[in-house]
Amino acid sequence: MKIEDIISQSHYLDEHLLIKQLVIVFIYALLAKLIDLFIEKILRRIAHRTSFQFDDQLLDFLHTPVYWSVLALGLTHALSLRPLPPFWNNVLPNSIKSITLLIWLVTTLRIISFLAAQNIFTRVASEKIGNDLVILIRKLVKIIVIVSGIYWLLSIWQVNLTPFFASAGIAGIAVAMAAKDSLSNFFGGISLFMDKTFKVGDYVIIDNGDRGEVVELGIRSTRIKTRDDVLITIPNSILANSKIINESAPISRFRIRIPVGVAYGSDIDQVEAVLLRVAANTANVVQDPEPRVRMRSFGASSLDFELLLWVEDPREKGLQTHHLLKSIYKAFNQEGVTIPFPQLDLHFDKEHASSHETGNEKLFSSN
Repeated sequence: MKIEDIISQSHYLDEHLLIKQLVIVFIYALLAKLIDLFIEKILRRIAHRTSFQFDDQLLDFLHTPVYWSVLALGLTHALSLRPLPPFWNNVLPNSIKSITLLIWLVTTLRIISFLAAQNIFTRVASEKIGNDLVILIRKLVKIIVIVSGIYWLLSIWQVNLTPFFASAGIAGIAVAMAAKDSLSNFFGGISLFMDKTFKVGDYVIIDNGDRGEVVELGIRSTRIKTRDDVLITIPNSILANSKIINESAPISRFRIRIPVGVAYGSDIDQVEAVLLRVAANTANVVQDPEPRVRMRSFGASSLDFELLLWVEDPREKGLQTHHLLKSIYKAFNQEGVTIPFPQLDLHFDKEHASSHETGNEKLFSSN
């Protein structure tokens, strides 16, 4: 066989392999187009029939990366058929993988931004935490996605990450030591959120006796506004380790107890009826469960009753107690029910007092 024949045959094989590669790329391109038509013609119609718009927007986000991912897979497959020089054997496949990864990374960030713009995160978490913590969670999700993408990209190019992780570990220890209080407050806020101890708008009582409405659950601290319109800022690390009474949980309505004392000899059935009538005629008092009256004890100067009822909001505790006490006092006066109060009677024995005074006079005259 002549050298020219061998050379011509070699050129023919090379040309045949190139055609095979082109056919593979064409098949993958056709497959990508079929997937594109499936998304547009079938999935799009299904998404239009749903009552929410998120699925339509999700198809818009995923349409392009899915198409290019199939094409990238075809190029990688075609390149694997032809042995390449060592340099290009690493550069071309890794470049295709890197471009595909960047496309998906950008798509993921766009989806996160879309969710943030549509306030989906806020709708999920606004009843639990404050706005600044919601924003922090969004940023943390983006940072995690970006860092994961960079790590994956470096892994594709087989970059040794050991020195980076070693330096990052040392820097992390230094940062943790310098910002231990901030980190403690941050993780305290996360624990309050995860434990669902309270949410913005709840009325809570701290173990030191402070009572008020939670107006903000922040990154570093929680802010509570008292009934005196005083804003109390408590670090989350302290709050996470404190005893907290949530007056708004598990249901928003709040129970009020009104102690009432009446004089001995009063008609106890009449007292109970008057108290229930006052509760029924007072605005903003919940009738389900119904108000009730309990006789608690025989006191030193009175028969002790207690009126138990509920209001819709813990904010109304002081105001409704004020209205109820006024109404009970007026109703008792109209019905002739006596409200006793402690009295001290002093009795003097006149004969004993006179003899005592006479004895004192004799004592003084003898002196």
